Amino acid sequence: MNAWSAVESADFRGPLDVTRAATVVLDARDLVIGWSPAAERLLGYTADDIIGRPLEVLLPSAPAGTAGTAGRSPSAQKAGSVARTALHRDGRLLSVATSVCLLADTAGTDGTPARVLVAAELDGLRVWESRQSMLHGLATQSPVGLAIYDHDLRLTWFNATYRREIGLPLREFMGKRADELYPRGEFVTEGYPSGLRAVMGRVLDTGEPLLDLHFVGALPTDPGTDHVWSCSYYRLQDAEGRVLGVCEDAFDITERYQAQRRLNLLVDAGGRIGTTLDMAVTAREIAEVAVPGFADAVSVDLVQSVLDGDELAPGGGLPSLVRVAARQDGRTTGGEPGSAHRVAYPPGSPQYRSLSSGGLVLEEGTMVVPLRAGGTPLGLVTFVRGAHPSVFDRGEIELADELVTRTAVCLDNARRFTREHAAALTLQRNLLPQHLAPQSAVDLAYRYLPSDDRAGVGGDWFDVIGLSGARVGLVVGDVVGHGLQAAATMGRMRTTVRALARLDLSPDELLSRLDDLVGATSDDRTSSPGTDTDDDLATGVTCLYAIYDPVSRRCTMARAGHLPPAVIDPEGVLSFPDLPAGPPLGLGGLPFESLEVELPEGSLLALFTDGLVEGRDRDIDAGLETLGRVLADHRRPLDELCDRAVTELVPGGTAADDSALLLVRTRELGAGQVAAWELPAEPEAAGLARELATGQLREWGLEELSYATELAVSELVTNAVRHASGPLQLRLLRDLTLLTEVSDTGHTSPHLRHSASDDEGGRGLFIVAQLVQRWGTRYTPYGKTIWTEQSFPPLYPGAPRPVG
Repeated sequence: MNAWSAVESADFRGPLDVTRAATVVLDARDLVIGWSPAAERLLGYTADDIIGRPLEVLLPSAPAGTAGTAGRSPSAQKAGSVARTALHRDGRLLSVATSVCLLADTAGTDGTPARVLVAAELDGLRVWESRQSMLHGLATQSPVGLAIYDHDLRLTWFNATYRREIGLPLREFMGKRADELYPRGEFVTEGYPSGLRAVMGRVLDTGEPLLDLHFVGALPTDPGTDHVWSCSYYRLQDAEGRVLGVCEDAFDITERYQAQRRLNLLVDAGGRIGTTLDMAVTAREIAEVAVPGFADAVSVDLVQSVLDGDELAPGGGLPSLVRVAARQDGRTTGGEPGSAHRVAYPPGSPQYRSLSSGGLVLEEGTMVVPLRAGGTPLGLVTFVRGAHPSVFDRGEIELADELVTRTAVCLDNARRFTREHAAALTLQRNLLPQHLAPQSAVDLAYRYLPSDDRAGVGGDWFDVIGLSGARVGLVVGDVVGHGLQAAATMGRMRTTVRALARLDLSPDELLSRLDDLVGATSDDRTSSPGTDTDDDLATGVTCLYAIYDPVSRRCTMARAGHLPPAVIDPEGVLSFPDLPAGPPLGLGGLPFESLEVELPEGSLLALFTDGLVEGRDRDIDAGLETLGRVLADHRRPLDELCDRAVTELVPGGTAADDSALLLVRTRELGAGQVAAWELPAEPEAAGLARELATGQLREWGLEELSYATELAVSELVTNAVRHASGPLQLRLLRDLTLLTEVSDTGHTSPHLRHSASDDEGGRGLFIVAQLVQRWGTRYTPYGKTIWTEQSFPPLYPGAPRPVG
């Protein structure tokens, strides 16, 4: 017995069927002449009690001869049923449904069967009718497709919805196996077999129903279009438990499934597109998201000026496009540095039309969507389909537009970042030293590495400043934060340090002055309305400043929250001076302290920022150890040591923070370049100073400078004798220029002024200033030094030249 024959042989007889209903035979006068056992069970009367009595005993409200509708066949009894109130033998009233069937035209004949009345409880009839309506609805009106397969999984029946989907009557598919009807179909619900035969066989074997399995396949009458159904399967069996087959109910959820896939694609795009501020990488990401779930191939072309971070210039025809990313056949190209290349589209092509109109262009299998942000064209995204379905429907067009819109926002952010980063980098490069002038006091080399694109431009800086007395100032600093503001703050700091260094301040005093300036800047910003002080990058600047004197070979240094320098002596011994840390600049309240150390000639001094020695996967101690290991080979050229340090500490060339390294190897001015004398603080000291100076100039072959030097020495010594006390010192240095210094114990600095025509004095320093190249004053713990600087005569052979 197959499933369908079992259905057709099932007992669909209703409660009013004569084989099961309470049956009463009536004569022409509505006297009971026949009484069935079912009637006895329903109303309580036995045949002996009721036969011969009128029908109104049972149905008091039924008029004689009108208890039913005559002329209806037994098969039509349900349609002619009438609700009545029947009287039970015990006096109870029962709601019953009745139907009357005329047997013969015997009107007027007593005792002859004229009609048959059947009755059943009204509630039972209503339940049966509801069940029949339900079965009829499933077969003809249900939106769910129903099909029945026998033991061999051959189709034996399907309802009207199933037939409408297939488009052909049952006889065309009767007896076909499920896997024959859907040969390319498969279940995509995880955790279940993919084939129809395996799923139905599992239900037949175990009796366990399987619910809401998603099946993807094509209808037998439309093999080119894939649909998605939500399918459930359960086993059919008769009253004795015999297995008859499997019932399948399936609901087409193609639209819902596609909408969910589109939503999933958008969610996926939200997490995968725009993970970096690199436009090429962002273009690569949308290509990887869209293929193969949405299109077979995707290409992303950006406007060249936008890729460079610039705004698109108005006019000038169609912009030039650059292919930055593409994906096809599971392979992605582009997104890497140097992989972009120019593309040109001929007039009439979808891309050309989209670029011209600024709108979406759709052709068979190709959709071009413009990338735009705030009215600015950024480029194009081309989606291509080669397989069925090749046509993009309305929902897919909206999805593509949403994907491209999201990508455009990310690309515009990346473009703005690229522009800002380029501006900050340009500003930073212009603010950093482009070339450090050679110094006679030290040999030097330096490296600066900007941070990676993700972190942005930082505020590290370094500098080498020539000071009076052949000394040199060494500085390295770090501004917290990244971006244009950090670069601008760095520029202010570097300029300020250079200006303060020219005043010949000691390192601790220079940092104190710088701290006051940073604190005042922060106060000004705090008092300004609408200023966000949380973004004030000036607060928290660190700095290290050192002064090296090649005559005394002593180095004085101080730091403000910065890492101490590394010192390698000529024997290769590494040390980090125990230099008081001091607070970062801008905090105020705490003093700065200097430390003075003697550096033998040939010592190596390394100043650096924390970005060099600290990284995401390395702490500062490990970085300092690596730096010390590199610098241990201190006899190598400084440029080589710089390269090795950068390679070891920043192997990728960029890090999350800027990195600055300044290496100097100390030199010493020899005895033949320095001449110094102690002079008494008496009037005759001026004449003695002139004689000593001119004699030394003759020895050095600088007689051409004797006149100006005599005048300068005479004026400076005379001022010292007149306005200071204690011993005087005269010193001449033959460095890159001729340096003349007069030191005394006073702390009053002479001032250059213009004397009136009737003044007796005040013209000497003015005359000196006209004869020398530069002059100035520096203070020491024991007094002050007035110095002048004169250039050597042209082609002077005895002038030493710095190395590097």
